[in-house]
Amino acid sequence: MASVSDISVSAAINLLSALAFLMAFAFLRLQPINDRVYFPKWYLKGIRASPRSSGPFMKKFVNLDIRMYLKFWTWMPAALRMPQPELIDHAGLDSAVYIRIYLLGLKIFVPIAILAFAVLLPVNWTGKSLEQDKDLTFSNIDKLSISNVPSGSERYWAHLVMAYTFTFWTCYVLYKEYRIVSTMRLHFLASENRRPDQFTVLVRNVPPDPDESVSEHVEHFFCVNHPDHYLSHQVVYNANKLAKLVEKKKSYQNWHTYYQTKYERNPKNKPTTKTGFWGLWGKTVDAIDYYTAEIEKLSEEEATEREKVMSDPKAIIPAAFVSFKSRWGTAVCAQTQQSSNPTIWLTEWAPEPCDIYWDNLAIPYVGLTIRRLLVAVALFFLTFFFMIPIAFVQSMANIEGIEKVLPFLKPIIEAGAIKSIIQGFLPGIVLKIFLILLPSVLMTMSKIEGFTSLSSLDRRSAAKYHLFLLVNVFFGSIITGAAFEQLKTFLNQSPTEIPKTVGVTIPMKATFFITYIMVDGWAGIAAEILRLVPLVMFHLKNAFLVKTEQDREQAMDPGSITFATSEPRIQLYFLLGLVYSVVTPILLPFIIIFFAFAYVVFRHQIINVYDQKYESGATFWPDVHRRIVIALVISQLLLMGLLSTKKASNSTPFLIALPVLTIWFHLFCKGRFESAFVKFSLQDAMVKDTVERATEPNLNLKAYLRDAYIHPVFKCVQLDRPIAVDDEENNPLVATKRSSRRDSKSGSNGNPETSV
Repeated sequence: MASVSDISVSAAINLLSALAFLMAFAFLRLQPINDRVYFPKWYLKGIRASPRSSGPFMKKFVNLDIRMYLKFWTWMPAALRMPQPELIDHAGLDSAVYIRIYLLGLKIFVPIAILAFAVLLPVNWTGKSLEQDKDLTFSNIDKLSISNVPSGSERYWAHLVMAYTFTFWTCYVLYKEYRIVSTMRLHFLASENRRPDQFTVLVRNVPPDPDESVSEHVEHFFCVNHPDHYLSHQVVYNANKLAKLVEKKKSYQNWHTYYQTKYERNPKNKPTTKTGFWGLWGKTVDAIDYYTAEIEKLSEEEATEREKVMSDPKAIIPAAFVSFKSRWGTAVCAQTQQSSNPTIWLTEWAPEPCDIYWDNLAIPYVGLTIRRLLVAVALFFLTFFFMIPIAFVQSMANIEGIEKVLPFLKPIIEAGAIKSIIQGFLPGIVLKIFLILLPSVLMTMSKIEGFTSLSSLDRRSAAKYHLFLLVNVFFGSIITGAAFEQLKTFLNQSPTEIPKTVGVTIPMKATFFITYIMVDGWAGIAAEILRLVPLVMFHLKNAFLVKTEQDREQAMDPGSITFATSEPRIQLYFLLGLVYSVVTPILLPFIIIFFAFAYVVFRHQIINVYDQKYESGATFWPDVHRRIVIALVISQLLLMGLLSTKKASNSTPFLIALPVLTIWFHLFCKGRFESAFVKFSLQDAMVKDTVERATEPNLNLKAYLRDAYIHPVFKCVQLDRPIAVDDEENNPLVATKRSSRRDSKSGSNGNPETSV
C-alpha cells in the first residue's frame, strides 16, 4: 500500500500537473485567437465581439498587453462574483443547481473535518494497535485510522459519538439544501417565460381503432374528454431512417466544403479521396466530384424517404404531442389517468422541444419492458466483469502484499523511485483510464431502454454510473485491495478469520482513494478548464473549414455539463468522505480541496463556456439527495461491521438506530419536497394562465405551438410537411366514422364519451 512518501510523490505530480494546466489556461485564454474557445457562451448570446476584428495584425492573434498577464489569476474571483439570480438568468436553473452540489460538499465536509481532526485523529494516533500485529501490512497513514485502536477499547465511544454528530449534521445540511433548491425551482417555474412544453403533453400507447387513423383517434379522444381545454395535436412520425439520411448528407456536405476550400487555397493540386471506409482504402477518386455525386444521390434518397414517411400510415406511431389552451388544462391531463385501462392513453409532461430524443419515440411501448429487462441483465454482467481491471489496479496499489508471497519480484519493484510512482500515482491514473469509455457504454444502454428525453437519458445513465462506481470502484477496490494487502494472511488463515481481516483493512484503502482523488479531482478538474480537445478541434476547423463568420460560430464547441458522468463522480466523493470521516479522517482535506477547486472551475465554465442543451428545472435534485443518503447509510453499515470485528460490543448496538433514522429522514424529505420536482400544482398553473390572459389578451397560442413539436427533419422543409392537426373550430363535436356508426346502432344512448 502507499506510504507517506508515495502519497507525497503523487501529490507533487498531481499538483504540478494541475498547476501546469492552470498556467496554460491562464495564458491561452488571453490570446485573441482562442477567444471563441474560452468564451463561446458570450458569442452565442451575441454579447461578445471578436477581439480579432480590428487593430494591428499581430494583436489579432497574440495579446501584447503585459498588464493582462500579471492578472492571470483574476478569472477565479470573477467566477465567484456573479450572484445566483443573475447566474440562473444567464445559464439556467439546471446549471445553477448543479454548482450547488459542490457547495453542498463544502458545507458538509468542512465542519466534519474540523471535528474529526480535533477529536478522532488524536484518539487513533495514540491507539498503537497496528505496531503490535506483525502479520499486517500498514503505513504511517494507517496509524491515523481506526485500525490503530485496540480491539475492545473504550476509545470506540469517540467514534460512535462522532458518527451520530456527522449524521445529524449531514441530514441538517441536506434538509436545508433540499428546501432551498425546491424553493428555487418553484420560483423559477413561476417566473419562467412561456414555453411550448407548458401547454403540451406526450401521449403514448394510443390504442388502435379499425375506423380511425391515429390522428383522428387522438383528436376524438381529447375533444370528448377535455372539451374545454384541447387545442391541437401533432402525431409522431417514425422518421429515424430519414434523420440518418439527413445527418449523413450533412456530413458529406462538410467534407465537400473541406475539399472545396482546400482546392481554392491550392488550385494546382486537386484533392483526392478513397471510396472505402473513412477514405482509408478503396478506389482513389476526385474528392470534390465524389462528394458532389454522393450528395445528389442522398438528396434523392432523402426526398423519396420524406415522401414515404408523410404518405405511409404505417410511419405514424401510436403517440402524439397534444397541446391545450392553458397550463391548467395541461397539468390536469399530464398528471391524471386518462382511461379505465391504465396501460393505454398514457400521458406525461412533454419535454421541451430541444430536450426530446426523437429516435426513441418510435419504439413501441410494449417493447420497453423487455428492453429494460435486457439492459438490466447486460448491466449486471458488465459490472461483474469490470472487477477484472479493478483487481489489476489494486495489484499495483498493494505490491507489499505480493512481495511477501512472490519475493523474487522485490528487487525490480524496489528499484529507485519506481515503487513510489507505482503506488502513489499509477493506480489512480490507470483506474481513470479504465473508466473513460464506460459513460458512453452506459448512455447507449439507456438509449436502448427507450427514454424519450435527453434529460431522462442523462438521469438514467447517471443512475447506472453511480451503481457502477459504488459496486466496482468502491466495494471492488476495498475487497480486492484487502485480499492483495493481506495476501499472506488470506492464504494461511482459516476461512472464519477472513471477515475479520477484511474489516481491519477497510480503513487502509484510504491511501488508494487519496491517490485517486488527486488524479481525478485535482489534475482532472484542472484539465477540464484547459479544454485542450475543443481548442485543437476549433483551430483545425478554423484552418480548413471556416470561410464565413457563420462557419466560425459553428466551429465553436461550447460543450455542456455532462450530468450523466459528472454527478455520479461527485457522489463517489460524498461516499468516500462520509465513509472515511469516522474511519480515516486524513482523507477529508483531499476531498475538501476537490469540492472547492471544482466549485470555482465549473462556475467559470458555466458562466463563460457551457451552453446547456436543455432546461429541466433541476428535476435531478431528488436523485442527488437520495444518493447522498445512500452514501450515509453505507458509511453507517460499514462502521457497524468494522466495530463488530473490533470486539466493541458495548458501543456497536448504539449504531443500529443510525440507519433507521437516516432512512426515516429520507422518507420525510421525499414526502415534503419531491412532489415539487415531479408535479406542477394546479394553483400555480392557474395563476400563470390568469396573468398571461391579462397581459397578453390577443395571444395566438395556436400559432405559437404550431411548429413546436414537428420532427427536426421536417422543420428544414417549408412546404408539404406534417402540421399540427386542429379541426376543433370548424367542427367542435368532431363527428367520426366510429362515433357515427355507433350512434346509428345505439340510438339515443350513443354517447361518444362512453364509446372511447
